[in-house]
Formats: sequence, C-alpha cells, structure tokens
Amino acid sequence: MEQYLSRVVEKKLLAYLKPNKVLVLLGARRVGKTELLKHLLEQINEDYLLLNGEDQEVQLILEQRSVGNYERLLGKVKLLIIDEAQEISDIGAKLKLMIDSINGLRIIITGSSMLDLDNKTGEPLVGRKTTFYLFPLAQMEFSAKENLVQTRTKLEERLIFGSYPELEHLTSLDEKKDYLKEQVNSYLLRDILAYEGIQKREKIVSLLRMLAYRVGSEISLESMGNQLQVSKNTVDKYLDLLSKVFVIHKLSGFSRNLDNEITKMHKWYFYDNGIRNALISNFSGLNLRDDVGKLWENYMIAERIKWQEYNRKHVTNYFWRTHSKQEIDWVEESDGQLKAYEFKWNPTKLPKIPAAWSKAYPSSKFTVVAPNTYLDFIL
Repeated sequence: MEQYLSRVVEKKLLAYLKPNKVLVLLGARRVGKTELLKHLLEQINEDYLLLNGEDQEVQLILEQRSVGNYERLLGKVKLLIIDEAQEISDIGAKLKLMIDSINGLRIIITGSSMLDLDNKTGEPLVGRKTTFYLFPLAQMEFSAKENLVQTRTKLEERLIFGSYPELEHLTSLDEKKDYLKEQVNSYLLRDILAYEGIQKREKIVSLLRMLAYRVGSEISLESMGNQLQVSKNTVDKYLDLLSKVFVIHKLSGFSRNLDNEITKMHKWYFYDNGIRNALISNFSGLNLRDDVGKLWENYMIAERIKWQEYNRKHVTNYFWRTHSKQEIDWVEESDGQLKAYEFKWNPTKLPKIPAAWSKAYPSSKFTVVAPNTYLDFIL
C-alpha cells in the first residue's frame, strides 16, 4: 500500500472549516488535492457529499439555482465538497446561495485553475471564503518522514525531478522522466487550452521552453514576442494564463525610486523543477549540467513560497538590480522590514552584499543561501 505523506495545510484546513463558510483549495493538477481531501474526510468523520465538478451530471444538477434544489441534493448532510469547481458555471453565486440559506452547511471546493474560479467565486463570496494553496510536496513535508542525511541525499534528485507527489511512488528514473513528460503533455495546459478556445498550444509550450532556459533572467515581452512571432500583448496574456494554472510565477523588481534601480522588467520562475526540466528534456545529473545555478535558484524560490504560504506569512517578494548590474536574487518585504537573499550553489565563493544595496537600505538583513545552510531558509 502506498504511504500517504501528510500535507502541512491539512491542520489549517480543519481549523478554518466552519459553518456557513467556504474553504477554497487551489493548486496545479496532480499536486495531490483529491488525495488530501480523502484524508481530510477521514479525520472529519461525518456524513458528506463529494461532487466532481468535471462530471456533466453534477453540472446539470447544480444548474437550477434554488434553495429547494440544493436542500434536496444535500438532504441531512452538512458538509459539501466540490472537486475541480472551476468547471461549474456561476459557482460563486451558487455557493453563496447555499451557505446563506442552509444553516450549518460547510463547503470545501478545489480548483486547478484561477482562470475562471477567481471571477466566479470572487465577489459573491466576499467575507464568506478562505483560500489556501497546495503545491508539489515541500521539504517541510518531506522532513516529517526523513532525517537530515536522507534530505541531503535526496537534494540532487529534487533539483532535477522536482516534488510532485506521484514521483514518491515511482522507483526508476525512467518512470519519473515519463511521468513528468506526461504531466507536461497531458495535464499542464489542459485548463488553458479549454479557456476561451485557445488553440496555440505550440506557442505556449515554446514560450515555456524559453522561460525554462531563462530562469533567473529578466524577460522582455517584446523580445519573446518577436521570437514566437506573436504580439507583445499575446505573450503577456499567455504568461498570465500560465501563472493562473500554477505553472509559473512572476517576480518584480524592487525599488524605492532610486535612479539606477530596474523595475519595469520581471523574472519568471517555475513552481516545480521537474516541470522545468521536462520542458527542456534535460534530466542529466548535476555534474553534467551547466544550469545548476538556475536549478538551485528556482528550487529555493519554490520552496520559500511554499514555506511562506503554508505559514500564512504576509510577505511581498522581489528581485533587485541596478543599471550598473549590482543585483540580489530575492528580497522580502514584510511589516516595513527588508530581508535580502543571494542563492549560491558553490559555497566556496560566497558573494558580499552589493554596495549600492547596503548604502540605500542599511537596516536590511543580507543572507547567502547555499547547500550547507539552505534548510534554515525553507524549514
């Protein structure tokens, strides 16, 4: 029997599951939302109704927006779960009617896309919902079952293959490669391609490959548009769509309006290293690669985002660079405090704090994150 690895967000979901409120759980396809729901329901131990939003019968049943219809559907059940809720039209208005009209009802919905779900649940559920995100497995979850030696031994594999839950049950490297390629080919873009009838799959994949090679670099929309033979606005639209299905995320430049700070360009990172490497078909070991620094930076940022989200930290993240090419990989701003981090795979040559940063922000903290110290950064 496959062993289930507990998710950090489980306890928080249970704590926020309250009468006449909606819990929203968002995350990319195959990150383990459905499996998490199963284990959550085992702990709740009460009658519930579980619906799949991708089932056309379910969509038809929910179509009649009336209290009577929903009361008949639920019967005496006071816990409703809807998986892949983004597939249901006007889901926000339907959920609002349910929780406003059926006393004591608690609702959990999941979604693999914010393409429509944000619009559908946004305004109708103001003050009635709490949103959580689920990512590929985090080191803070792995650490619950492995010791320090095992963690350090697994580091190279996670830099190359990432942390999708299913990989934990695959033993050979070939199986892992096949799984990630299938993820890219079959699941990654499913929600995007169904959205507004977008047909340009090859353009989106080409854009993703370009981003994969340029992890950690500032991106010019115009330059990428020229290479893809699409408009700058189309590139911008595709980037937005890809972020809304949790494939990539944007990092903006930090500035306090100093003349030499760069703010108009953005960097894009992947939520998972395995997806990034599958896009460029490179699963070679670290000793055979020339992009280890990019893998390290992407992995550290992905793990830090998981840590921030799971600990409900209110932080704004940036990179920092000047026109004179002084730069810092990662800057966090929280409660008026600045923390700066530089990611360095090779700890023998550690960078110093850039002079321009030190002068402009003397009260900030500066830390180098290397393989011998990284666990302090992500646990």
